[in-house]
Amino acid sequence: MAESLSKSVQELVVNGNELPERYIISKGKGFDGTIDSSLPVIEIPVIDLGSLTSTAPAGEAELQKLRSALSSCGCFQLINHGMESSYLDQVHEVGKKFFALSKEEKVKCSRTVDDTEGYGNDTLFPQQQTVDWTDRLYLTVNPQQQRKLSVWPQNPQSFREILDEYTKKLEELNTIILKAMAKSLNLEENCFLKQYGELAKATVIARFNYYPPCPRPDLALGVKPHADASAITFLLQDKKVEGLQVLNNGQWFRVPTSPHSLLINVGDQVEIMSNGLLKSPVHRVVTNSERERMTLAVFFVPHSEQVIEPVEELVTDKRPRLYRKVKDYVSIYFENYQLGKRPIQAVLL
Repeated sequence: MAESLSKSVQELVVNGNELPERYIISKGKGFDGTIDSSLPVIEIPVIDLGSLTSTAPAGEAELQKLRSALSSCGCFQLINHGMESSYLDQVHEVGKKFFALSKEEKVKCSRTVDDTEGYGNDTLFPQQQTVDWTDRLYLTVNPQQQRKLSVWPQNPQSFREILDEYTKKLEELNTIILKAMAKSLNLEENCFLKQYGELAKATVIARFNYYPPCPRPDLALGVKPHADASAITFLLQDKKVEGLQVLNNGQWFRVPTSPHSLLINVGDQVEIMSNGLLKSPVHRVVTNSERERMTLAVFFVPHSEQVIEPVEELVTDKRPRLYRKVKDYVSIYFENYQLGKRPIQAVLL
């Protein structure tokens, strides 16, 4: 049976508590026992959206750059995406303002024990006792009829309008990127979109992540190692404070901050569609003892009734089918994640 934590991470910091044992991460379950914030920086490829969508030779070169990025580290920084720097600052600021509100104001948006939606932190499951050093605001944005507006902040006043507008802009980018991914593999441009399904039925989830300063960053993680259950994830990073790390060829690397670009990564469902050619990267978040950090991740997830499987053209004698046909991958994902397993391995043939 699930239970919720009695205090937010933010409260633990304010009260000056030592690090509670449930936040201390131990070896095993995908963790090597080392938390190092001074790792080498990985060079994240930068993709220019204008070039990517161009019919000129530059467009083909950018597609090949995209394929190279997603078949190696599984992520890229998107620039020239059509959103002004001042607008992205506004999106980021509305999240920061929410977490800066009083406890009494924030708990108006609290999630229930049996739900993921709303304000809170990790749910404690019997088999998962180590929790993340983060407070979250987790909101379903799409389908619109599934929005639980009772947990959507009304303070800051502009919160709902800004989140709604921002995710609509990302929906357009999601379509463009899924088409570009297919073209980069010499496929018909709509083949990933067909599996993704109707945009009105697909799930879009926004997760605001707040990482307060941690008294023992050598013992706790902001987020444990995982890959995403999505098709694509868009991350608006903190402009000044690093924390994200990605696993590449068995080694952890720091992901640098890149103000006003969007960090985009492949999720497990596109790795399945691409028969493993495009990689869903394992990543984690480390903490620090001095500075708070706030990010916004938006996950684009096919409807649970959509059939997800490797595209037929990517299955050959030399590269046989790696994954079975699946529906409702998100349920498979969480069932395995709670057990400390890499979920995508559960759908390997």
